[in-house]
Amino acid sequence: MTPMDIPAALGRVLVIIPTYNERDNVEKIVGRVRAAVPAVDVLVVDDNSPDGTGELADAMAAADSQVKVMHRTAKDGLGAAYIAGFRWALERGYDVMVEMDADGSHQPEELPRLLTALQDADLVIGARYVSGGKTENWPLSRQLISRGGNTYVRLMLGTPLRDATAGYRAFRAATLEKIGLDGVNSRGYCFQIDLARRALRQGLRVVEVPVTFVERVHGTSKMSRDIVAEAMLNVTRWGVSDRMARLRGGRRR
Repeated sequence: MTPMDIPAALGRVLVIIPTYNERDNVEKIVGRVRAAVPAVDVLVVDDNSPDGTGELADAMAAADSQVKVMHRTAKDGLGAAYIAGFRWALERGYDVMVEMDADGSHQPEELPRLLTALQDADLVIGARYVSGGKTENWPLSRQLISRGGNTYVRLMLGTPLRDATAGYRAFRAATLEKIGLDGVNSRGYCFQIDLARRALRQGLRVVEVPVTFVERVHGTSKMSRDIVAEAMLNVTRWGVSDRMARLRGGRRR
């Protein structure tokens, strides 16, 4: 693999990697990010992992000035971790923020594809369910839940996205500033749906590029019934609210 130079038009890029009990994965994934796109900085956002992930991240940061660490006091959900990372990046003048899982499911070697696409977009989503995208080593039950959830999102919210729940993404700083972070309070994967929905409602250009999602080898998935339930409830609420707003608007006309 040939390392990528960041296009000058994109400016400073920060890859944000939330962690909770990812000691077996975090060093490998950060190393792969730095090899794929050497000019990026990496921010590990650790939610007080009891397995020593935060301490390992600190050692990595001490050895590499392009690795940064944020220590949070408790496990507070994926959405909250990313928002904390986004705010940290915006305060320090980064131009692009990338979401990436610590477990290797998002392959750093595909990061150049997202950054290249971002030159002509406001938000780029690494998508599993577009032509060329795929999943590896997922059980059928997990695939059915994921594909079914994305179909439900399209039906309820009327979005054109094939993979609104995907968590491998590249945002321009201006995109996050325009959609606003103050009202985003989703904790789980519904967070991804919410940010995509907000970007589309602002008229921003959202592009999906194909990626291969690989099931983790080490550690356990953070997916739970509560996360799925939160997503279903919020998508339903947003969809009903949008339909009611359109009906009220139609009556006024």
